Amino acid sequence: MTSRNSIVNFGPGPAKMPIEVLERAQKSLINFENTGIGILELSHRSTEFARILRSAETTLREILSIPNTYRVLFLHGGGCGQFAAIPLNLMGLKVDRVADYLVTGYWSAAAAKEATKYGRVNAVLPKAKRYTTIPTKDTWTLSSEASYAYYCANETIDGVEFPFVPETNGTPIVCDMSSNFLSKHFDISKFGVVFAGAQKNVGCAGVAVVIAREDLIGQGTSKIPCIWDYQKQTTMESCVNTPPTFRSGN
Repeated sequence: MTSRNSIVNFGPGPAKMPIEVLERAQKSLINFENTGIGILELSHRSTEFARILRSAETTLREILSIPNTYRVLFLHGGGCGQFAAIPLNLMGLKVDRVADYLVTGYWSAAAAKEATKYGRVNAVLPKAKRYTTIPTKDTWTLSSEASYAYYCANETIDGVEFPFVPETNGTPIVCDMSSNFLSKHFDISKFGVVFAGAQKNVGCAGVAVVIAREDLIGQGTSKIPCIWDYQKQTTMESCVNTPPTFRSGN
């Protein structure tokens, strides 16, 4: 095993990865599974890469007990790309094009701001000067016309983490789990969509994992860019264009 200084990064960005994972990635750069070609050069249309994606999806389904009524996607753009993809795909679920946003820190505030480009954002929680806690439920203002309700499970900048899944009176829940994805088990059936940038817990930067309930897929605007279209990405198995091949495979 390769040795290196044991430095811990408490402020990622990209989080530290096990040395065993880095060594396997290093080897795959030169010759991926004895194919004679490096993973950076591997065609995204090849049987080898298709096997990589299937393996990643199968592993996730096993770990999280994801039922067949959900689709698993590996997409460009990290978590921030999903700030636009979510409203583009889901804002039109109801005619009023409204979405509930539970803003508890920097990242949910950024997501809410992005969503205003595609519909009306209803601020569920009272506006705060500083984000230090989750307001009590008696202060929440949920919209009965909301297409979805959005929250960030753990705000890394402000330090506010939800210890529970919000009750939304049946409105599909969308959750940004970028900073605590796979750090603990959760019941995917409580959510409409869960997404996470891989770099915190499950891989390197550059790919977002999206787990979407199939009845919510295919409801996007006709003007949605193809790389953010959950329906097209589902049909093309996350390969509408060349996906982040190395990041999906390591």
